[in-house]
Amino acid sequence: MSDEIETKLSAARTRLILDKPFLGALVLRLPIKAAKPERCRTIGTDVRALYYNPEYIRGLSLDQTQFVLAHEALHCALSHFARREHRVKQRWDIACDLAINPLLIKDGLKPPPGVLLKSGFEDMMAEEIYPFIEEDTPEETHDDHFYDQENSSQGSSGGGSGDEGDSAGGGAGSNDGDPQQSGDAPRPLSETEQQQLSVQWRQRLAGAAQQAMQAGKLGASMARLVEHLLQPQLPWRMLLARYMTAVARDDYSYQRPSRREGNAILPTLKSTQVDVVVILDTSGSIHDNELREFVSEIDAIKGQMRARLTLHACDAQLCRNGPWCFEPWEAFSMPDTIYGQGGTRFTPAFEWLENIERQPDLVVYFTDAEGEFPATEPAFPVLWLVKGRAKVPWGQRIQLN
Repeated sequence: MSDEIETKLSAARTRLILDKPFLGALVLRLPIKAAKPERCRTIGTDVRALYYNPEYIRGLSLDQTQFVLAHEALHCALSHFARREHRVKQRWDIACDLAINPLLIKDGLKPPPGVLLKSGFEDMMAEEIYPFIEEDTPEETHDDHFYDQENSSQGSSGGGSGDEGDSAGGGAGSNDGDPQQSGDAPRPLSETEQQQLSVQWRQRLAGAAQQAMQAGKLGASMARLVEHLLQPQLPWRMLLARYMTAVARDDYSYQRPSRREGNAILPTLKSTQVDVVVILDTSGSIHDNELREFVSEIDAIKGQMRARLTLHACDAQLCRNGPWCFEPWEAFSMPDTIYGQGGTRFTPAFEWLENIERQPDLVVYFTDAEGEFPATEPAFPVLWLVKGRAKVPWGQRIQLN
C-alpha cells in the first residue's frame, strides 16, 4: 500500500473522529485491509473488517473517502447483515444503500460517483424501502457486501479466518484499526457469527451514540435512527393482536346471581362482544395480495376474541358493495366484490362511521396513509397499519414492513 493511500485513509478516519464522532467511533471498530482488485471492486465489509481496492481509494477525494468509510461502518452498526431474512439479496443490498446514503449526506458528508440515491426514501428503514425495489432491477451498489451467505462465490476459501473474526470482534484496540495489506479474501458470515456480531455492533452503536451526544455532535437524523434501533421492536402482527385483544378483554361482574345459584355474590368472569371495523385502502398503491394477507391476519387474531367484524373498503370514495359483516363465529375473508384502484381519501370512511347506528370499539385502517384526512379526530380509537413512510395526524400508527 502506498504512503499516499495510507495517509488518505488515516486522515479521513481522523477527521471523522473529530467532526463526526458517532461515525468515527464506528469506523474505528473496523480493521482496514487492502484487497486485490479481483476480490474487491471498490470498498466493502464482511462485518469483521473493512476491505478496499487501493486504486479506488486513490481516485477519491478526502471528503469522499470519509463517506465510503462511514458507509461501511453503518452497514455493520445497523445490522444489515442480520436483517435480510427471506428477502432477495440484490434488492436488499440496494435497499440498505438507499437507507444509508441519505443519512450520510444529511450529516454533511460528500458521496463519491456511483452512490445510489433516490428521492422519497429519506428517513426510511431498509425494510420499508425494499418493496419499492424492482425484482429485476439492473442497479448495483457502489460497494461490496461480503457478509451475506449468498456471497460465498466471492472467496469462501482463504480469508476470513477465525483470528480475523476475533480481531474485528474485539474492536480496534489490538491493532487500532491501522490499515494493513492483506491478500485474504473476505468470507460470508455463519449463522452463529451473525448473532454474535449483531449483539456486538448493537453495543457499539449505543456506545458511539452516547459519546457523540456527550460531545454535542450527534445529528438529529442519526439520533432518531439510533433511538429507533435500540428500542424494543415488535412485529406489526403482534402489535395488532395486542390492540385488538385489549379492547375485547374479559372482565369480572359482581351482579347478583339468580336464586338458583345461591345467596353469595361472587365475582364472575363475563365476556362481552366487541365491534371492530376494518377498512381497506383499495387505491392503486395497495396490491390485492397485500390486502388478502392483511385480512388473513385479522381472521387469525379474531379467533382469540369475541369480535363482530365489519369490513368496508375505500379509495377516493366508499365501495358501493360494502359493508360486509362477520359474526364472531364466522370466518373473516376477503369479499370478491371489493373494487377500487382510484385515488385515496379517508374522509368518506369516517363520515360513514359517524353515521352508523353503533360506534365501533376499534377501527383498523390498512393504508399507505397518502390521502385526505378528516379535519377532526373521531371519538372512537383508530389503529392505522401503514405501508410506506407517510404519517397520520391522529390515532395509533403501526408500521407495516
